Amino acid sequence: MAKRQAAKKVKSKVKRAGAAASRDAVTGEPKAERPSFAKGYGIGTGTDGMREWKEVTAMLAKAHTYWLGTVRPDGRPHVMPVWGVWMDGAVYFGTDRESQKGRNLRANPSVTVHLDGEYAVIVEGRARQVSDAGVIARLDKDYAKKYGMSLTSASPVEPFVVAVEPEKIFAFREKDFPKSATRWRFGSKAAAAGEGGAGE
Repeated sequence: MAKRQAAKKVKSKVKRAGAAASRDAVTGEPKAERPSFAKGYGIGTGTDGMREWKEVTAMLAKAHTYWLGTVRPDGRPHVMPVWGVWMDGAVYFGTDRESQKGRNLRANPSVTVHLDGEYAVIVEGRARQVSDAGVIARLDKDYAKKYGMSLTSASPVEPFVVAVEPEKIFAFREKDFPKSATRWRFGSKAAAAGEGGAGE
């Protein structure tokens, strides 16, 4: 019974975060591949130099600031830094529901998240509001450990808690691009996207 319950918990986490398009048969990690950038970038077809999943998730977990890119209702871009937590395969953060990014996300959940630094980690995905009390309690605990305050106590108003669930994640280093350029895809929609030519 305990094993079945544990398996259900793992399965639910994967479902929330978006299942990888394919997984390594040995490690169970999302399968790394080369991004389909334009030919002029010179991305190779081999695996030499590609980044490791555990390395990228460690960076997502450790990051202090996440740059969030959203789209205004009139189509203009909007970018702002946020504090957040990498948990259950997604980036979680809070904002004011009536902030520009809050209004943008309610109108259009498509979003990008980028980390600081010369080692690029870019998440493309969709945002969803988080209302589950148990998830928010876990998030508060991780957030407080990281920033010295809980997410729900950081604002005088009830925060609009958001999870960014990846459709694609890109990682590469400035010093050895394009050799290090790596992509992971999640979900059937993302698996079908970006194929051929300058698909990214």
